[in-house]
Amino acid sequence: CDVVANMRRCRRPIVSALNGTVAGAGAVLATASDFRIASETAKIAFLFVKVGLSGADMGVSWMLPRIVGMGRAAELLMTGDFITAQRAYEIGLYHRVVPAEQVLAEATAFAAKLAQGPAEGLAVSKQALDLEASMTLGQALEHEARVQAELMLHPDYREAYEAFRAKRPARFAR
Repeated sequence: CDVVANMRRCRRPIVSALNGTVAGAGAVLATASDFRIASETAKIAFLFVKVGLSGADMGVSWMLPRIVGMGRAAELLMTGDFITAQRAYEIGLYHRVVPAEQVLAEATAFAAKLAQGPAEGLAVSKQALDLEASMTLGQALEHEARVQAELMLHPDYREAYEAFRAKRPARFAR
């Protein structure tokens, strides 16, 4: 559970490259990632019920419905059945499915793209996705207005403006 909590608290986006069998705790760690890029052979299962345990383990019953919806999460957690990479993609669990020999390169390239973005803006976005799940719309609007105003004072905002004016890519602080 500490690993999952730390993954969700991590201010940087986490990109997982999934290849082969993703099961049990590995499936939960994949779910805790912000992005999941999988090979065509990356089947996934939340196997806990297959060994007599609850399908709800390591926070997956909180995370999975937010990704795939309550009905699909219930099916995955209560059957423990494997689903194919294509099915995981169709229900929104995997972000991309690529040939096995390309999965690590694709995940690395995606992570590199994110790394070029504004670190603070990405951190606030990640945090908002978790925080706002338990807020009313009014609370979410208030939270977002406050954090956007704070980010407008951050040097990355000025850099984006200057880059736009100079017609060049922004070079955000790391």
